[in-house]
Amino acid sequence: MNKPKKNEALVQLAVIGAAQGLRGEVRVKTFTGDPLALGDYGPLLAADGRSFTVLDVRPVKNVVVARFAEVKDRSAAEALNGTELFVARAALPADLDEEEYYHADLIGLSVADETGTKIGRVKALHNFGAGDILEITFAAGGAVMVPFSRAAVPQVDLATGVVHLDSEAAGLAGGDEDEGLEGEAP
Repeated sequence: MNKPKKNEALVQLAVIGAAQGLRGEVRVKTFTGDPLALGDYGPLLAADGRSFTVLDVRPVKNVVVARFAEVKDRSAAEALNGTELFVARAALPADLDEEEYYHADLIGLSVADETGTKIGRVKALHNFGAGDILEITFAAGGAVMVPFSRAAVPQVDLATGVVHLDSEAAGLAGGDEDEGLEGEAP
């Protein structure tokens, strides 16, 4: 993979952990549906621009062990601990299941309430172990986290770039959280 264009979206596929053995292999935590598919999207890119070509991947407990063409020994592998690995969004398959999204496609989208009033933007997606959560920044300032569930987020329209919320199911109706909503009386 060549260095991505300046405005090209990157998607994180993995993070390198500890060195494994003496020949430059590393433990890798993957964020792909199939952990062994790490090399299926072409060379991986580090935030500093370095490129890594996957030569081999094998499962080990809750991670995979990978061998990269550019890593020749344990010293080089140890230096990579904590390195995040990305691919260009365009390298990922476009044929996702219904209600399946790449985080990179959602971040930055407008957020509208059930009346269609735009109230803010998606800042990030989080998962602390109990399900996906959207972090939304309000146009008037402030932020809130809402569950990324069908009840709270009944529709995501990638074509128009809008995430539609149900304010009550998202926990935004009738409380202090409403202070940041545009068009609402204080």
